[in-house]
Amino acid sequence: MKRRTFTRLSGLAAVAVSTTGFIKYNGKSYVGDCETTSDILGPFYRPGSPERNNLVVEGAPGQLTQLSGIIRHKDCTTPYVGAKVELWHCSATEVYDNETDEFRYRGTTYCDENGKYEFTTQMPVPYDAGGGNYRPAHFHLLISAPGYQSLITQIYFVGDPYLKSDDSSADVAAKNRILEVKDKNGVKQVSFDCNMNDELKASFSAIDKITGTYNPEGKGGKLTFFEHNGLLCKKNEVFGQYYQYIGNNEFAYSGMPAGMEDKLHFELKANGDITLTRSTKRGASGNKKSKVYQKI
Repeated sequence: MKRRTFTRLSGLAAVAVSTTGFIKYNGKSYVGDCETTSDILGPFYRPGSPERNNLVVEGAPGQLTQLSGIIRHKDCTTPYVGAKVELWHCSATEVYDNETDEFRYRGTTYCDENGKYEFTTQMPVPYDAGGGNYRPAHFHLLISAPGYQSLITQIYFVGDPYLKSDDSSADVAAKNRILEVKDKNGVKQVSFDCNMNDELKASFSAIDKITGTYNPEGKGGKLTFFEHNGLLCKKNEVFGQYYQYIGNNEFAYSGMPAGMEDKLHFELKANGDITLTRSTKRGASGNKKSKVYQKI
């Protein structure tokens, strides 16, 4: 695998670590028999959720549910001791807690000596994401393990009526994340194991140079970028959206469904100016659009 660099940024580079076992790099992403695929981060991630694995809100509606699994190294066999697992989801009334200090249905835990994590919570439900576009019920997970890509993913549930109409869950990449829900003594049981992957990662100095606020050429709102956990984030009304480095000065919004695109290309000028071109595409039949921004 060739080393790819963050070109034209003096002293900036990306590190690409070769993989072993079943996972191979196909030139764009890591694929393999034991790969755990990523998914959209969504607009409702909040960092700093409390360290706890019991997210049950007393007195609130919702079926009691246990989510558990094992996090493994890239060899798909060795448990990863101490991997950080963040879980968040909506309530049974279709609401994400984006503001309160309670961090309802949000929590952080760490894998034990066997790589196992576990949460007890209440089952989320489908919700209208806008314009009658219903998302199936799902859990959001952000799994962080030093040496590997921070895995942003979502898990769905067999039998949900909205699986086929939602772009993310209908994507073939999500097929291993649509899970059976079992019942044990009246408690829903969901099991989700995953394997960590290597990544192309821009250096901290690279990200530091391109963070800040960008003005659009023509109409449109400003874009503000910041660094979090070594990744590039675009600020939104709650916290931000992660973009993964894909080489050649480009970042892509994590886990976009097939046919959709949200990419950022940064060009650093000799005089110190930075130009950002954001390319987006909404659906296989949609037109690709590009918009240019200048760093303030």
